[in-house]
Amino acid sequence: MSPAAIRRLIGVYGADGGLRGELTYWVGVRLGRAHCSLCDVTHGLVRPRDEWKHYVAGLPVPFETFHRDDQPAAVRSAANDRSPCVVAETDAGLVLLLDPGDLEACNGSVDALGRALIGAAEQAGLTLGG
Repeated sequence: MSPAAIRRLIGVYGADGGLRGELTYWVGVRLGRAHCSLCDVTHGLVRPRDEWKHYVAGLPVPFETFHRDDQPAAVRSAANDRSPCVVAETDAGLVLLLDPGDLEACNGSVDALGRALIGAAEQAGLTLGG
């Protein structure tokens, strides 16, 4: 039996969205009071990193991101209300691939996140679409 295919990757930031959430997070980071390891991978000081945009463009499936407060309820449930995280959407449902500790271990590296995603997908019996 071949591995189930991932149809979409869903990242959830460990921060709230909207102008207030973004500003609160930005200030919190500078004061050492806030941290999101998925943000470290995807964003520079203000904008998405070029390396991240290139990585996502090369994926065979979409990678959609949400904030803690705007993620779909099914994603929140699949992640056991933990963020940051990355969840895979498959024909059989949602599967948590990377939890906060897994993302922290990436140390802000897009390459490390890519390797972690592949390893977690293989361990879960999934394949990245295509």
